[in-house]
Amino acid sequence: GNLESFGSSTAPSFRSAHHQNFLSSLPHFPIINMAEIEEEVEVVAPVEVEEEVTDQPSAIRGVLKKALVVDGCIRGLHEVAKAIDAGKAEVVFLAENCEEATYKKLVQALCLEKNVPLLDVADKKELGEWAGLCKVDKDGQPRKVRGASCVCVTDFGEEGQAYSYLMSHIGA
Repeated sequence: GNLESFGSSTAPSFRSAHHQNFLSSLPHFPIINMAEIEEEVEVVAPVEVEEEVTDQPSAIRGVLKKALVVDGCIRGLHEVAKAIDAGKAEVVFLAENCEEATYKKLVQALCLEKNVPLLDVADKKELGEWAGLCKVDKDGQPRKVRGASCVCVTDFGEEGQAYSYLMSHIGA
């Protein structure tokens, strides 16, 4: 029972003849070094056509769409108020049909105090949809749209037509 007898012929062979035959019957594949393979794979990014910006609503929609991509879109009174107060808000959108007068006054006062441009949007449902508060169905149509009375942008992301239009409109 000592260790030296383990390698001797009295120890049972773990590789039987049958096992050896089986291993030799398997196909042998050459070892390939992946670094040596120069396969050209062309990645084609889907070309997103920038929406035509003709008015303020389309500019706001475009700006929010790009801000969402870089996580620069903040929704809701509490989060927006924090962003304005911290000096992170670049522009704030407030729904005109927000029922809460004190809500509107607070946002307006904060924007005035911190010198942040404030733009009115007619409908909070529309603002909510633009800010991504909805599910999009298989046909690309928004469903289950939730309203957003207040939205702010902390990071515009890619600056395109919508950004330029908005900046010229707010006189920045």
